[in-house]
Amino acid sequence: MASAAEQLAANMNFGSFAKATELHKRIWFTLLALVVYRLGTYIPIPGIDPGAFARAFDGQSKGILGMFNMFSGGAVERMAVFALNVMPYISASIIVQLMGTVYPPWEKLRKEGGEAGRKQLNQYTRYLTVILALFQSASIAFGLQNSPGLVDNPGMFFIVSTIVTLTGGTLFLMWLGEQITSRGVGNGVSLIIFAGIVAVLPRGIWQMLTLTQQGALSGFAMFMISALAVFVVLAIVFIERSQRRLLVQYPKRQQGNRVYGGETSFMPLKINTAGVIPPIFASSLLLLPATAMGFLATADLPAWAQWVPGMVGQLQHGQPLFMVFYAGLIIFFSFFYTSIVFNPDDTAENLRKYGGFLPGIRPGKRTAEYLDYVLTRLTVIGAVYITLVCLMPEALIGFYNAPFYLGGTSILIVVTVTMDTVAQIQSHLLSHQYEGLIKKSKLRGGRSK
Repeated sequence: MASAAEQLAANMNFGSFAKATELHKRIWFTLLALVVYRLGTYIPIPGIDPGAFARAFDGQSKGILGMFNMFSGGAVERMAVFALNVMPYISASIIVQLMGTVYPPWEKLRKEGGEAGRKQLNQYTRYLTVILALFQSASIAFGLQNSPGLVDNPGMFFIVSTIVTLTGGTLFLMWLGEQITSRGVGNGVSLIIFAGIVAVLPRGIWQMLTLTQQGALSGFAMFMISALAVFVVLAIVFIERSQRRLLVQYPKRQQGNRVYGGETSFMPLKINTAGVIPPIFASSLLLLPATAMGFLATADLPAWAQWVPGMVGQLQHGQPLFMVFYAGLIIFFSFFYTSIVFNPDDTAENLRKYGGFLPGIRPGKRTAEYLDYVLTRLTVIGAVYITLVCLMPEALIGFYNAPFYLGGTSILIVVTVTMDTVAQIQSHLLSHQYEGLIKKSKLRGGRSK
């Protein structure tokens, strides 16, 4: 027999959606915020020659800048105020979460601080975002000024204005993402990255069709890339919806003449508990050293630093060294982020506190060990799945020299964020259904009196 929640979910239709006025406000707010974000990707920073920069960007669009441009929704190729996007914020989140596991004061805040500790760590993340954004914007400002023909009036004023503009753009997007999370639907930062990728996907498809028409891309290659994209989407949907359900039982207890408990439920464990976070974290970390080394490669280097240009070339998209680092970071963050969002010890303690237990497993430490064992095996499968999804299409696309926008990372982010957003909308609809039932029960209770 279906539960009350499942019955309500089955009864959700367009009529129930039309009555959910609070959900309408959240959706409209999210759409308006994304429109504001897209407008910012078309406003160039002051002091550069857009035509000269576009020509310079075309020569490096297939490298690491192509990935950066994809995540920023085309803001990099226009050198817009949102060119840094939310990457400094993501990098800061990585550093704070890593420090939260090795630095005792921050570890205490994360584990024992509760809501206040979480807010304090979020504040540290914001401070670190400012520092990273200042560093990256300064690197971009000096790099642009040292490139001939890109800046109209080089000098200190251009450097300062560029740093302020790019840093301010990142901080605005950080604030906008938090507003989408609290007043909109879904994870605001993920939706901002999602909007940027979706915005450049049509151009990538058009470029593939143009290459096929010109004969630069064979019809067979076009078919293989399209078939692989469809297969990857189906695989993502299948894996993301897959769960390992652990049976949880609650013992019976008698109070007077009544018997309570004796119920069974399931603890769902996702195969990919980390979601889309590992490829986003891995991409943001690879962008930092690659961008810095890219600027060093354009300068006059001493003899001992002549290896920098070659290393920059190896960190470009499709190169073996890049793919090795990318795969390693994805696997690392799959395990790291899973350990943050799911703590076997806390879960086992909560089960013991409420009288639940896994059949055949003693409560307490043995339950925690079993949960850790199951979660580790699932995370291995999830990490391999994410790595294959992110690298296999990119290897094929690099072999056929197709547009970068259709890589596995972009498809993974688009599909996963879409599924998460739909789930958020369904949860809001479900809560609206519950509110309707509560109001009806109150009205009936008042009339009966």
